[in-house]
Amino acid sequence: MGGSASVPVPAGGVAWGTPAARWTLTATVLGSGMAFLDSTVVTVALPAIQDDLDTGLSGMQWTVNGYMVTLSALILLSGSLSDRFGRVRLFMAGVAVFALASALCTFAPTLGWLVAGRVVQGVGGALLTPGSLAILQAGFREQDRARAIGAWSGLTGVAAAVGPFVGGWLVQIGDWRLIFLVNLPMAAAVLAIAWWRVPESRDTGSSGRLDLPGALLGVAALGGITYALIQWGAVGADPGVWTAAALGVLALAGFLLVEAHHRDPMLPLGIFSSTAFSVTNGATVLVYGSLGPLLFLLVVYLQEVGGYTPVAAGAASLPITLLMLALSARSGRLAARIGPRPQLFAGPLLLAAGFVLLSRLGTEAPYLTGVLPGVLLVALGLSTAVAPLTATVLASAPERHAGLASGVNNTFARGAQLIGVAAVPVLAGIGGQGEDGDPTALVQGFGPAMLMLALLCASAALCALLLPRGRMPRAAGAAEPSAEPPPRFCGTSGPPLRSCPGSSAGTAHGGDHAQS
Repeated sequence: MGGSASVPVPAGGVAWGTPAARWTLTATVLGSGMAFLDSTVVTVALPAIQDDLDTGLSGMQWTVNGYMVTLSALILLSGSLSDRFGRVRLFMAGVAVFALASALCTFAPTLGWLVAGRVVQGVGGALLTPGSLAILQAGFREQDRARAIGAWSGLTGVAAAVGPFVGGWLVQIGDWRLIFLVNLPMAAAVLAIAWWRVPESRDTGSSGRLDLPGALLGVAALGGITYALIQWGAVGADPGVWTAAALGVLALAGFLLVEAHHRDPMLPLGIFSSTAFSVTNGATVLVYGSLGPLLFLLVVYLQEVGGYTPVAAGAASLPITLLMLALSARSGRLAARIGPRPQLFAGPLLLAAGFVLLSRLGTEAPYLTGVLPGVLLVALGLSTAVAPLTATVLASAPERHAGLASGVNNTFARGAQLIGVAAVPVLAGIGGQGEDGDPTALVQGFGPAMLMLALLCASAALCALLLPRGRMPRAAGAAEPSAEPPPRFCGTSGPPLRSCPGSSAGTAHGGDHAQS
């Protein structure tokens, strides 16, 4: 896989509206769309996976979190890899890995094989979305980049929105394995287009050392802590759980030590010297740490307790995506005028109110009177808060770290969802006795779980009080905000990336070099 072949337009010269632009957008939208689709489609199929592979709640948790462990730990490494080895080449590698892992998931005979496939999928996913941004930034002319990224963001947002429908429909008409099988023809199309039609580029001045120790320690830390939390709910605090927890904590300490001393760390700890940056990332962790368990538990509850079909259960949370698509840009513009503090205070409180309403959901779970009011409040809260969160993170970091700042914010959000999905069911008492498929534990624990999530969001609102009043916090060297920033899809999987983390694509000092 040597990169692109026979492309008529060099990197940095793709103009909007040309065939080269259409091919580049098609490849990046389909490639990253697979990852966006996968982030929403799998949850709907969890009860079917549970029945087929005879697994309990812990198996469903691992099906979700196996993907998130590697994705969260490796996404910050993607930029330096693409600069060094070629942006299209790394993107194609991510597509190929994602496709092979999808094939493994499709034919997985046991839960262990399925989780292994999901872990490998996360490796591919860590290269897909950031790699798409790097290709767009390095490939399009400077005056066309914002438009290209806006189109890419909107179209991938559509993929995330239709995911629950697609997943539910595939489960109902056939088998849960189809949700992974559909990735294979998409991947084949992306690889063909990227090889023949997308211009390759790399940073010829890239000379930094890859932070492989940090990446491996990040995987070990997230994996160990996640294993301990999930198995604690499944089997109790046995020696294996304590061992995994200890190894996870040691790996986390090792990660911080490596990042503090590595010459080119993927997570420079100095970026947290900004109070606004640290506070906003703390709020991100609390908000997305509550959103992950909600999306996980709600779809399972509606199918196993409420008797919803997979399509109906998937559609139950659709207002969240639709309102975020419709309102996030307006929320971002409002925050630019009045400062982010009011929205970062009100948004999490709306989320908390939504969780309180959902905590009262009964076993019949009527949608219009039981589910929808809480979901709408959650949707309004996210639409209010996520765009200002992203804008504040970017404004709180110097311009040279803008891509890294958005990558850190996205990574924290995904890691928070990972830990939330592992921890909240355990703390709410849904694990353990629920491992035998009896929904009694789910019925008893769903309400307390929602109240825990409400408490997390109330804590996120308090974080906003540490931000200055009436203005957007700005770091020294931060770029001036544009009057109309390029649109980004604010989704449920994480805050939008501003650029490929750690990549010089599209920057004046990037040393971009076209390759044939």
